[in-house]
Amino acid sequence: MAVHSLLLLLFAVSVLVVAADEEPFIGVNIGTDLSDMPHPTQVVALLKAQQIRHVRLYDADQAMLVALAKTGIQVVITVPNEELLAIGQSNSTAANWVSHNVVAHYPATNITAICVGSEVLTALPNAAKILVNALKYIHSALIASNLDRQIKVSTPLSSSIILDSFPPSQAFFNKSLNSVLVPMLDFLQSTGSYLMLNIYPYYDYMQTNGVIPLDYALFKPLPPNKEAVDSNTLLHYTNVFDAMVDAAYFAMLFLNYTNIPVVVTESGWPSKGGSNEPDATIDNANTYNSNLIKHVLNQTGTPKYPGIAVSTYIYELYNEDMKPGPLSEKNWGLFDANGAPIYILHLTGSDALLANDTSNQTFCIAKEGADPKMLQAALDWACGPGKVECSAMRQGQPCYEPDNVIAHSTYAFDSYYHKMGKTPDSCDFNGVATISTTDPSHGSCIFPGSLGRNATFTNVTAPSMNSTASDSSSAYNPHSSELRIRSLLLMVIGFLICGVVLL
Repeated sequence: MAVHSLLLLLFAVSVLVVAADEEPFIGVNIGTDLSDMPHPTQVVALLKAQQIRHVRLYDADQAMLVALAKTGIQVVITVPNEELLAIGQSNSTAANWVSHNVVAHYPATNITAICVGSEVLTALPNAAKILVNALKYIHSALIASNLDRQIKVSTPLSSSIILDSFPPSQAFFNKSLNSVLVPMLDFLQSTGSYLMLNIYPYYDYMQTNGVIPLDYALFKPLPPNKEAVDSNTLLHYTNVFDAMVDAAYFAMLFLNYTNIPVVVTESGWPSKGGSNEPDATIDNANTYNSNLIKHVLNQTGTPKYPGIAVSTYIYELYNEDMKPGPLSEKNWGLFDANGAPIYILHLTGSDALLANDTSNQTFCIAKEGADPKMLQAALDWACGPGKVECSAMRQGQPCYEPDNVIAHSTYAFDSYYHKMGKTPDSCDFNGVATISTTDPSHGSCIFPGSLGRNATFTNVTAPSMNSTASDSSSAYNPHSSELRIRSLLLMVIGFLICGVVLL
């Protein structure tokens, strides 16, 4: 038991060291089964507009690799399953593949990893015996080109190969695959690569016929009594995604591998399905992907490894209307073939990453949990030195209700943000504001930029929040008596506190 505990401790430390090498990221998969596939330059234009810095291709399409050159976008390319047998049986074939698809494009195209096949152990079991050879041959070709330190080599696995996945502490890989998995994990560990895992809570939810609650699959907040508890570790799980990631870590630990990080190469939720898929809806897809993005970028981590976030590629950029199978298979995309968003993600503070709103409709709002005193100070500044027109918040005006500092500061912050041309630094206010894609308008209170309308403010130089502009009193109009009383009270309280300290 003591040895097992020591192993877990060493595992946690080693994973922490590996994970600390880079910030977690959200990327997207780019499938091409579309009847009207956009030109590679159009795809790249969409990626740039959405601030997407990480993509995964299901092949090594030459036109896409050229279009991605000099963009800085980090690219994962793939050896398609149909080419796997040839590469796994011939070192020279692997070398030719790397020469044609990697060396010819790198470093102009920022290729960071190569997926050798996709879900080979479950989708192409006859090729399983040569999978490790293919990994090694591709890696050897990278070594020969002096690119092995810049480009990782791995292979995406289906999470279905993890058995007894809950509780996570009891999880293990399908033992019939150990003859492939053990040398594969040896390879990943020795090359400093990572385990690529495809995680689909949608399918886990569908296949359990209601045993897994929908909210648990969608990352929705759960009351403590609804959380899933690992009886061995007493860790509480609030979503399927975290449970599967920890199950992968425990499955590796079961085979004595303790320092291979996990990267999720596919995860998402369909926005439309057939009559037998009632939960494949736009609302659920939006909820899942929005919560997934926030979960990763907030570096929440998992219950077993809090703070160690798992970089994830969303499946997928486009709806693929030519995809075989049920209706849901065609509807995992964030955009249609024309680049129009299927839905607007509910994101806050993601620096416009995957806002997937082609109208660039973003807002500046008060940050959740911000100190009310800090909000009040920022509100006073915006309606004073910041020269925001705050008259809509006067009593009896459209944005007076709700009469609280969160609502009023959100209106003032957003007005200033649009006034300054929606630059990221104009939505900070000493850390109490953040950018959101959710329109905060309510009732007759319409915020600047709402409904796609563009603000028509003049381009002025942003004053510092420390500014003491002489005309601040004249610019400060909205419900001024109430706000000034609040400010005066805060000042008096401050003086009283100082007096107590001095005494």
